[in-house]
Amino acid sequence: MRPGEPLILWDWTFNHLPDIARRVQEHLVLTGIAVGVGFVLAFALSLAIRQVPQLYAPVTWLAGVLYSIPSLALFAVLIPFTGLSIATAEIGLVSYTLLILVRNIVGGIRSVPPEVRESAIGMGYSQWQLLWRIELPLGLAVIIAGVRVALVTTIGLVTVTGIIGQGGLGSLILLGIQQFFATPLVIGAVLSIALAVVLDGALVVLQRRVTPWTRPAA
Repeated sequence: MRPGEPLILWDWTFNHLPDIARRVQEHLVLTGIAVGVGFVLAFALSLAIRQVPQLYAPVTWLAGVLYSIPSLALFAVLIPFTGLSIATAEIGLVSYTLLILVRNIVGGIRSVPPEVRESAIGMGYSQWQLLWRIELPLGLAVIIAGVRVALVTTIGLVTVTGIIGQGGLGSLILLGIQQFFATPLVIGAVLSIALAVVLDGALVVLQRRVTPWTRPAA
């Protein structure tokens, strides 16, 4: 920040509104792809764990190893293979969602009381009917909670993809750092926080609508 310069230059902000809007859109797309692909992979892994419970330890161990790798280090490892591409960004982002999502999906499925599961089997439910009609609906609150954590975490991590030229609000933050210019840095940071708060709030509303039985009685 230059001496005497205000934290936000509103003239610069209004002149760059189209670029800021484009960065927000890029941030949302990168986040949506990462959480969507991560959820599909985590769901498939969770179904495998449901069938073979012994898989839980190795799957969560591997996901934990991926989660523990610093994002910049992971991007540095991927760049020689996938270059400065969206694939590099998404492989890293998806990797960070797996541990959170697998734990919560498996936890949601396992949260169904044994007597409920036994009653369903006694009524003639197949394993797939038990999954789709009993386990997933009753475990939905836990699963959505995992999606919320993965979503907020990914929104924060997407800011790092600006370093490899993949846009998002991280590009504004990087611009501010490179030019010692506070305005784009503050705008990028504030909008990242705002996206996390708004999308998390939207998931809370969705969770309350689809799991009304979890609400406390009036």
